[in-house]
Amino acid sequence: MKLIDIENWKRKEHFEFFSKMASPYFGLTSKVDCTSAYDKAREMGVSFFAYYLHKSMIAVNSIDEFRYRIIDNNVYEFDKIHAGATVAREDETFAFIFVNFSEDFHEFNHELQKEIELVKNSTGLRLNNDDIKKNLIRHSTIPWVSFSGLLHPTNFDRSESVPKITFGKFSVQEQRKFLPVSVEAHHGLMDGLHIARYLEKFQGLLNL
Repeated sequence: MKLIDIENWKRKEHFEFFSKMASPYFGLTSKVDCTSAYDKAREMGVSFFAYYLHKSMIAVNSIDEFRYRIIDNNVYEFDKIHAGATVAREDETFAFIFVNFSEDFHEFNHELQKEIELVKNSTGLRLNNDDIKKNLIRHSTIPWVSFSGLLHPTNFDRSESVPKITFGKFSVQEQRKFLPVSVEAHHGLMDGLHIARYLEKFQGLLNL
């Protein structure tokens, strides 16, 4: 983890400007072509969710701005960001999971499946200190609808700097599958350019 020298940071003015706002967050919703990724997951016999979540985490870790976090009014860059996500239960509740990131899909998926199994055999949110962890990205999936917009709950804590990425149900257009993706982040730490870079990287990984 590296401390950012705010006084000599190119985003100093941006950070200070947006950090004064009651809600310094911005976001956008887009979609990615997941046709090849869906076929690849089926070919491998693995969960499509696990497959695209891993690709998202590779994309996240490849972009510096997605690894910036605010801690005690300072900005730090983490070396590695892990996966936080929500998992649904049969009783129509959900819980949080935490999965250590690994470049190796099978290693990542092994831990993911263990977390999913723990959710199925538990009740409540399983916070696991998720409310204080900073070295993660908060992923959610809404597999029932293909949305074009999304609103997250927030406590309006201006130091909250963990980005939120949400996926929806893929839609089919002209025999191609498109996955909706919503990204929300602290505007003092990143701009639309950086979300666009994440989406571009994510799309490239899904195409492999």
